[in-house]
Amino acid sequence: MTDGALREPTFLVLTALAAQAQHGYGVLRDVAAISDGQVTLRAGTLYAALDRLSAEGWVEVDREEVVESRLRRYYRLTETGAARLAAEVRRRQKHTSAAEQRLRLRGAGGLA
Repeated sequence: MTDGALREPTFLVLTALAAQAQHGYGVLRDVAAISDGQVTLRAGTLYAALDRLSAEGWVEVDREEVVESRLRRYYRLTETGAARLAAEVRRRQKHTSAAEQRLRLRGAGGLA
């Protein structure tokens, strides 16, 4: 498992898949919603990311179905992917806590 920081789009894709399996368009919409519209992935970028995350063992195909003569593939987060996402959440929380603490110190007169 990689210990480095996840890039924002990767973090958001894993987050989008954390609750349930989704097809690509659902992931695109969810990423936009989670990021309040600040991150908008293109389909090509998403599917390249899903291929990479699949190769890492973090996501896998859950199922496929044909809708209006088109294949719709649903992806889900694996246990390894969930563990990686949880590790990233802890890392981000630790950094956020440090920043909050330092901002409080700043408001109280700064560091000694």
